[in-house]
Formats: sequence, structure tokens, C-alpha cells
Amino acid sequence: MTIRVLVADDHAAVRAGIVLILEGQGDIEVVGQATDGHQAVAMALELRPDVVLMDIRMPRLDGISATRELSGIADVLVLTTFDIDEYIFGALRAGAAGFLLKNTDAAALVDALRVVARGDGIISPSVTRRLISAFGASVPERRPHAIDGLTPREREVLACIGRGLSNAEISAELDMAEATTKTHVSRLLNKLGLRSRVQAAILAQELSSET
Repeated sequence: MTIRVLVADDHAAVRAGIVLILEGQGDIEVVGQATDGHQAVAMALELRPDVVLMDIRMPRLDGISATRELSGIADVLVLTTFDIDEYIFGALRAGAAGFLLKNTDAAALVDALRVVARGDGIISPSVTRRLISAFGASVPERRPHAIDGLTPREREVLACIGRGLSNAEISAELDMAEATTKTHVSRLLNKLGLRSRVQAAILAQELSSET
């Protein structure tokens, strides 16, 4: 399957470098390039890419606001120079499926795009520990009624997400098709009012620690 990618970055040289890397991959097609957040949203609505590779600091509309507008339209992988808590947490709260720094090497960037296109999430290793310790505060403290509303299978999937399993790994463990896993993930996120599987993982860990 070809992964259709929209690259959004206001620096022409950076965009050109990213596009050069991606176009060298047989399974990735760059379908468009945006120079700001407004253009990224408009092009995503028109082109329907699988993944938007999104910069944070851009004119007219920043990457976090653009990510929020793209919820349900395309998965967003944020790629930024700035290792700042405000950006990390803001992007994930907005629904980004991943967060990488621009010092990520080419192979890791390509792998991350493939991970996000599969419906999984990814975070730059350099910010993971800080994220785990600080981001939990952004998840509402308790959702007893929402948790009660999950089916037994959705609870199993949530527990697997909390253990850091990918969709493929969840499918293997629970003996179901990967498309079915994706459906369960989407439904439980909606029921819990969460925007990303990162938030779901933190909630699952909190629930596990209470039992």
C-alpha cells in the first residue's frame, strides 16, 4: 500500500529535504506541500493524505491549531526543531499521532511515517520520559461512566494500548484482524473523549495502577 503524505513546513529548504527523503521510498508518495497551517488544512481536505507531516511554527496558522482542525481527516506526525513542553503537549492534546524532532535521522523519519500510517503512535525517544511524567495531568482524572460503557473487547484493547502494543501486536494477542483492532481503538477513543492513543495509554496505565 502506498502511503500518501502531505508535507507542511514554511521553510522551502526543509521541505525540499524532507520530500527528497520521502520520494526515495517505494511505498511513500508526497501528494502536496504546504507553506503554512491554513494551506495544510485546505490541501488535506482536498487531497485526503494518509499522513500530514506537520511543522509547529508556521505563519497564519500554527501546526498545533492545524492539527486540531485535521482531527478525523488525516493522521498528523509533528516534526519540529523545538523540544519545548508547550509544543509537545499541545500537539498531542490536539490529536497528533506522533511527535518527532528534526534531528531525527532519515531512516527513523520514514519508519515513523509508516508507524503512523498503520494507525499507531510514535514519540521521539528524547521526550518520552518527560511526556510520561507530565502529560498524565492533561487526561481527565477519572472517567468511571465512560469506562463502564466500554465493551469487554474494548477494555482488552485499552489494556494493550496501555502496555504500548501496536495495532498489529494487539491483533496478534487478541486473535483478531488488524482492521477490527483499528475499529475498536477508534470507538474507545470516542467513548472516552480522547484525541489520541497516547492519552489512552496514559489512562490505561492510571487505571491499572488503581487495581
